[in-house]
Amino acid sequence: MLQAEKLAQANQILQELDIDAWLIFARETEETPERAWELLAPGMVVWQSAMILTKNGDRIAIVGKGDDDEYRKRGWYTEVHAYVQGISEILRATLTRLDPKHIALNYSVSNPNADGLTHGMFLTLQNILQDTPYAERFLSADPILSRLRGRKTVEELKRIRAAIDRTLILFDETTARLKTGLTEQEIAQHFHARCDEWNVGTAWAWNQCPAVNNGPASSAGHGGPSDIRLEPGHLVHIDFGIKQNDYCSDLQRMWYVLKPGETEPPAHLVHAFNAVAKTIQEASKILRPGIMGWEVDALAREVITSEGYPEYQHGLGHQVGRAVHDGGTGLLPRWERYGETPYGVVEENQVYTIELGVQTDAGYIGLEEDVLVTKDGVEWLAPPQRELILIRS
Repeated sequence: MLQAEKLAQANQILQELDIDAWLIFARETEETPERAWELLAPGMVVWQSAMILTKNGDRIAIVGKGDDDEYRKRGWYTEVHAYVQGISEILRATLTRLDPKHIALNYSVSNPNADGLTHGMFLTLQNILQDTPYAERFLSADPILSRLRGRKTVEELKRIRAAIDRTLILFDETTARLKTGLTEQEIAQHFHARCDEWNVGTAWAWNQCPAVNNGPASSAGHGGPSDIRLEPGHLVHIDFGIKQNDYCSDLQRMWYVLKPGETEPPAHLVHAFNAVAKTIQEASKILRPGIMGWEVDALAREVITSEGYPEYQHGLGHQVGRAVHDGGTGLLPRWERYGETPYGVVEENQVYTIELGVQTDAGYIGLEEDVLVTKDGVEWLAPPQRELILIRS
């Protein structure tokens, strides 16, 4: 099972970072998701629950009575404790027995997927541990979760590849379906119909995924598809991903609708497309274990501006996994909004997007590729788009 793989990986990461214990403290996870709990537990919890992982290999679950059988039968945990009236006594006793010098908690100023401990639960934990030394031993679990989510296991990569394969099917189907007169909403409807047929979700909000842009009047970004109709001379840009078996894809593809008499796109559109594709290719050449995320982004900015286009107003890439934005190190500029994530170090078995675009008089040209970081570089998880796909009007 995937959770068993990640639990073992978590113990290894704690050893690597020399952190004695990681405490995940959660409740009502169906209403207030705790991303680390989802990754390491067999299901939701209602009552206050704790998971304690240590660098010595302990995997301890403390859950409400009624939840404990599910945790016991999995065989993933070295200890499972159940309580009825309250968690305080068992939690205090367990920490006293382990006596960790440091206790990692799920809070982070930069990584939303490592920020699952709510303020109310933090106050509850402080109250439980008052008059003990442990309330003074907290530190952020961001370094743990960044590594745990980033280092994809064999099973995780299998799921990501499957999501990408289905996304490519939809892009191929779109090429056959595109015609003048279609609205952005009508184009998106086919994506949604196929997701329903496959019983899969979209990688981000349903009403905004896919993002579809027809022509120069359409605004690229995170807005939903509009009623703008496809016309000859328009570029079509689609940003889309699915989520199946808890893992995501995220790709962008481009089409051009030929005007009557045209056999190829105008030269300035070909130049713009090639500049975006070149930037992605050049960035991929330096993306490898050991480089910092901001260094890849900085190179990409040099390439796109050297081709005569302005810098893109976002990061070059993010990690993909259980979330479409999977947190941790990003291929990001050293801007305030990104916090510490641009300074993270790229690792083997992380999956990244490489994405950027430029605006033209025919519409937005944006490409996004998914790559796996290998020992020596990257593996393209989908064939990168090398030229505009042509649609005859």
